[in-house]
Amino acid sequence: MSTEKVAAIPTIDHKPHAAFFRQSGWLMVANVGAGFLTLGVHFLSKKIPEAQYAAFGTLLMVVACLPTMPLQMVFAQQTAQALATGRERQLAGMIRLAWIWTFVIWALAALAVLVFQKQIVTGWHLPSGSGLRVTLPLLLVSLWAPLFTGVMQGRQDFFWMGWSVLLGGAGRLALAAFLVLALAFGAEGMMAGALIGVGLTVAITIWRTRDLWRGRAEAFDRKYLLRQVVPLMLGFGACQFMFTSDTIFAKAYFHSDEMAPYVAAGTLSRALLWLVLPLAAVMFPKIVHASARAEKSNLFGLVVLGTAALALCGGLGLWLVGPWVVKLIFTANYVAETTALIPWYAAAMVPLAMANVLVNDLLARSRFGVVPFMVALAAAYGFTLPMLLNHFPGRIEVVLQTLGAFNLLLFLVCAWFVWGVKEKPPRAGSQ
Repeated sequence: MSTEKVAAIPTIDHKPHAAFFRQSGWLMVANVGAGFLTLGVHFLSKKIPEAQYAAFGTLLMVVACLPTMPLQMVFAQQTAQALATGRERQLAGMIRLAWIWTFVIWALAALAVLVFQKQIVTGWHLPSGSGLRVTLPLLLVSLWAPLFTGVMQGRQDFFWMGWSVLLGGAGRLALAAFLVLALAFGAEGMMAGALIGVGLTVAITIWRTRDLWRGRAEAFDRKYLLRQVVPLMLGFGACQFMFTSDTIFAKAYFHSDEMAPYVAAGTLSRALLWLVLPLAAVMFPKIVHASARAEKSNLFGLVVLGTAALALCGGLGLWLVGPWVVKLIFTANYVAETTALIPWYAAAMVPLAMANVLVNDLLARSRFGVVPFMVALAAAYGFTLPMLLNHFPGRIEVVLQTLGAFNLLLFLVCAWFVWGVKEKPPRAGSQ
């Protein structure tokens, strides 16, 4: 790739604060818009049986448990570093290698799922295997989406990053509505809508990043890459585990009629992150870029304050208007149960939103000392939650109380590493 072509792609704004608010504002609008489009899919819950909607929620959480956050942040970091240090050809090799290996890993996992399909359908109380089969290609495009979205994030192409999310949400709602309302499909129709939506997002991100992955590739230092990638994968993987795994745990202990209100409450409560994630998403590549060039950046304080204000206001707003929204979107059969769960769910999301900002700052600066503590905390959560569910059978609110407690611990651990541990001078890499 020519130097002229690379130079023509701006990666940093000369007015960083103005750029930050403009870019994060646009991503916030795009995320909220896409969130409402995604929420529109849940209106279809009124047209399908509760067992089908619970199955849809379970399959959706299987997709959500993919390491999408770690993959995106790895490629956001590598892209920002490569553009800051002139290593675009090495980046092209990394992208193509990851593209191939994600397909290989997916193919092996898909084969295993097909072999054990009956056992999975029985264990997860799914109405049929059709939804599971639709989920398989969705898993593939869901692996590719963070890869190329991360490249867009790293080069700070936030305009098209937002449009890819919006157009994907529109495609998702349109197809799901057609399949459920016109053809009377259930969970498989809603999952097919998700497949089309994510597929459209992937197509846009692949096209927008083609100049980076189609270019001539050069060899790169794989040991140095591993020293960067492994902590990012583990750190952001721990965050994603805390964000998504509760539904999978709950599904093993509660029946479909109990899970439907839980899925509904989770859909509304996770909307809090539609508001706050864009702030950290815009901040991350800017801090990586500044660190690679040994420049100072004061965006972190702005992001912390903005995230705290938005998360607290959003949580309070959800607590106040949540009952009305539940009656509007979901069936009357589980309005009361959903309304009772929303305060617990929203309270669990607020410390996670704050922790996400701190994690983004720490890992963008390659301050990886926090990662072992994050992994240990996620493992402790995965061990403690089943134990408590066995001790308090039938109490689904225990899932959210445990999640909230561990999310608060995650925030406190990250806060200690941000403000309580003195930052060491960065060690020069081998690149």
